[in-house]
Amino acid sequence: MNGHSKVTSRLYSSPQLTEFQEICSQTTDPTTYPLANDIQSNIPIYDLPALESTLTATLLTRLQDEWHHILHKGPGVYILRSMYPSPKYTQTLTSTNEAFNAIIARERTHPTKKGDHFAAANTNDRIWNAFSKHALQDPSSFLSYYSNPWLAAVAEAWLGPGYRLTAQVNAVHPGGAAQNPHRDYHLGFADEEVCRRYPAATQLASQFLTLQGAVAHSEMPLDSGPTRFLPFSQLYGVGYLGWRRQEFREFFEERFVALPMELGDGVFFNPGLFHAAGANEMGEGASGISCAFGKSMESVDCLPIVDVTWDLLVERYRGAGGMAGDLDLERYSVEQREIRAFVKAVAEGYPFPTNLDRRPPGVGGMAPESEQDVIMRGLEEGWDRKQVVDALEQMRVDSRA
Repeated sequence: MNGHSKVTSRLYSSPQLTEFQEICSQTTDPTTYPLANDIQSNIPIYDLPALESTLTATLLTRLQDEWHHILHKGPGVYILRSMYPSPKYTQTLTSTNEAFNAIIARERTHPTKKGDHFAAANTNDRIWNAFSKHALQDPSSFLSYYSNPWLAAVAEAWLGPGYRLTAQVNAVHPGGAAQNPHRDYHLGFADEEVCRRYPAATQLASQFLTLQGAVAHSEMPLDSGPTRFLPFSQLYGVGYLGWRRQEFREFFEERFVALPMELGDGVFFNPGLFHAAGANEMGEGASGISCAFGKSMESVDCLPIVDVTWDLLVERYRGAGGMAGDLDLERYSVEQREIRAFVKAVAEGYPFPTNLDRRPPGVGGMAPESEQDVIMRGLEEGWDRKQVVDALEQMRVDSRA
């Protein structure tokens, strides 16, 4: 035997700035994304009201293909103009902001410190698990906010069905310092020594398990500090080891881009993209959306959310004339697709792990019901609030080992 192995190291070596600089020097080709109405600072921008007026299942698929390509092989970030358009969502966004302000005011009275990933504790207003807290604070605006079919389309374009949505609020006070550039959850939250022990293939796979996004809850000109991005930086495989290094941060400061956001605009980006909240950022509601196969950053309990929104959801369901199945553009109205989008936002669409002795797969199927399946069945069969909550609770009991 000779002493040379043909097997290469499973681990990444040290990050190299020159390679990173070359990757980030690319330019977005407009012909790659023909459905985008503009490209600014390498970021494709989509005019959703214009697309909505001619939307078909085929067009939606083409849009989702472009969005996936942007995150996977392109600049890593795109903007959706008027994702929450006025006047339809004006009151929703206003009420959502009021709910967040009420939560912040209540939590300020608590003596405990609120930690932050990238800032000293209590320097900004941070709401952890804003998703559940929003539901309990104001069920009506919560239902309207998460019934947006565009949110469902964006999530499925990158993650497929069964995704898990969480949300956080981070209000950087006027005069507050901008974040340092970073990558996000999963491996973005591991320290360098721990991250180094993950195989290269796992580090690449981490990007495909979550989607980062935010919606502008107020007008956000450049001087308000919208999130800063370094397009194409997600393409650098060793980036989870490099983002903490000073030379990488300095390059980010030289080359980052930021675009103004209008009320109701959405921005979505690959979690591996180098990014940072700007100074004095006041108006974004951030979301982290996780693949069904991964673990989300926060735990979401759908039972209290379903409990407080069920009667409102049933009212909407009846007003829409009922429905079954999925978000079929040719078959269902906007109102019906909004209902399905909401169910996908609040409940688990992936039924595992479970106890297959007590929850066997259905006849002719490979999996038992998910939380989403139970909720849709409850709507179709006219359940009241107690029935649907009891069914979801029983599912949890039966799923235990």
